[in-house]
Amino acid sequence: MAKNPSPRNDKKHEDYYKLNTKAVDRLVNADKMEIPADKKLTDPAKQYRSDFLDRIPSPIKALFIKWWFNAAMCFFFVWGFGLTDYLDILVVISVTVGIVTDILVNNILRFIETIPGENNKWMMFTKKKYWTFIANILYSLVIVFCVIWFYNGINILINSITGNFENVPLGVEPILFGAIYMAFDLLFIGIKNLIKAIIKDAKNKVNK
Repeated sequence: MAKNPSPRNDKKHEDYYKLNTKAVDRLVNADKMEIPADKKLTDPAKQYRSDFLDRIPSPIKALFIKWWFNAAMCFFFVWGFGLTDYLDILVVISVTVGIVTDILVNNILRFIETIPGENNKWMMFTKKKYWTFIANILYSLVIVFCVIWFYNGINILINSITGNFENVPLGVEPILFGAIYMAFDLLFIGIKNLIKAIIKDAKNKVNK
């Protein structure tokens, strides 16, 4: 004679059925479920960065990167080669900084972005194209010319105050060179961004 299933076994089977039913429902409706903001994969590159770097404000990271590479180029090429002639500095630094900016600096700025395009405001040429390689060298040529002009102006001013025109009071060294180069770079980028903003506002007013 067959034994009737015990109430305990019926309860166990019923719970098992409910558990699997809920699992199927979650699977079917997965595309309709809202994912919490902290769980969304908004930044795939985050897995390759440390939390410490993410806590540093973006402007500080961008400015440090730009200054460090500019200073490094001065250290390795101006000091390393012992360049003293301003024409030599103009040619060598323009080429090296332009290449490094196109290949390393701008790519690093893009890599550390938490939002695509976040660091465009720190770059003169925001898109990576074949022509930007030459453009960054020419752009660097303009900035280095401005930096040399600045050094000459400061030295002439100091010599005029002291009355000694035989010495060069302010020589080219990495830390100050990197800062002055970055200052002119940010000046030109700021002018570019301002012009773009004016044009954008004008277009919006016309389209209204």
